Amino acid sequence: MRFPGFVRPAHDWRLHSAEGAGPFRSRIRWRLPDGGEATWDSRQARKRGVIAVQSEAGGATTLLPAPPSVATRLRRMNWVAAVAFTLGGSLFAIGAWVAQVGSGDATTAASIYFAGGLFFNAGGYASLLSAINAPRGVEPDGTLTADRWRWWSYEPDRVDWLSTFVLFVGTLAFGISLLDSFLDGLTTQGENRLIWAPEVIGCILFLISGHLAMSEICHRFRPCLRRHDLGWGIVAVNQVGSILFMISALAGFIRPETSSEVNVAIANWGTFAGAACFAIAGVMQAFDRPAT
Repeated sequence: MRFPGFVRPAHDWRLHSAEGAGPFRSRIRWRLPDGGEATWDSRQARKRGVIAVQSEAGGATTLLPAPPSVATRLRRMNWVAAVAFTLGGSLFAIGAWVAQVGSGDATTAASIYFAGGLFFNAGGYASLLSAINAPRGVEPDGTLTADRWRWWSYEPDRVDWLSTFVLFVGTLAFGISLLDSFLDGLTTQGENRLIWAPEVIGCILFLISGHLAMSEICHRFRPCLRRHDLGWGIVAVNQVGSILFMISALAGFIRPETSSEVNVAIANWGTFAGAACFAIAGVMQAFDRPAT
C-alpha cells in the first residue's frame, strides 16, 4: 500500500495501520521497537504540532510536542489565518447589515464586502501555507520535524492540502465577484454572469473544502460528531457558514423577467449569518494552536 511521502517515520518504526477517507490517509499508526505505538493525526500534527506516543505496550499515551522552532512556525501561520478570517467575516457581516438596513449606498456595501474579501483571500492562503509547511517527519523519540519553508506545493494526495487549496480558490472566486460588483451599466445577464456566477462557484468550493476538512478529522467521508474537539467545532461552524452563504447566493440570483433578486432579505441576512459563522470560527481557530 502506498502512503503519502510527507509522513516520514523513524527508520525502525513499523507500519501498523492507516485510516482516512477514500485514497487519503489522515491517521497512521506505527509499532515502536519497544512494543509501544505512535499515532500520527493529520490535523493534530498540522495545527498543534503533536504526535501521540505510547512508549510501551499497555503504557500511558503521551502527546509529544514539536520543538520550539516548529511550534513557533505553526503558531504564526495559525494566528494569521485566525485574524484574517475573523476580520473578513466581520466585514462581510457589516457589509450585509449596511446593504439590508440601507444605512449606506450600494457602493458603500460593495467596498466593505471587497475589504472583507481581501482578508478572506489572506486567510485562505495562510491556511494553504499551514498545510504546505506542516511537520513532515518523525524522529526516533517521537519529535515532529518540518522541512524548509515553502510558499507553494502541489500535493493533491493530501486531504489537508486539497481542503485548504480548494478553500483558497474559493476565496479567489469570491474576490472576482466582489471586484465585478463595481462595474457599472451591466445588464441582468451580465450581473448574473460576472457577479452571481463567481459567487456561487465560491460557495460550492467552500462547501467542498469544508467537507474535506471534516473528512480529515473523521478519517472518513461521512461526517462524525465530536462535541469536545475544538478542530471539529471550527470546521462545523465554518460549514454552517458555507451553507448560509450558498442560500444567500441562490437568493441573490437576478431573475431576467423582473430584473430583481429572488429574495433580497434572504440574500442579505444569509450573508450576515454566514459571515458571522466565519468570524466566530476565526476566533475559535486562534486557540487551535501549539500549547507552547
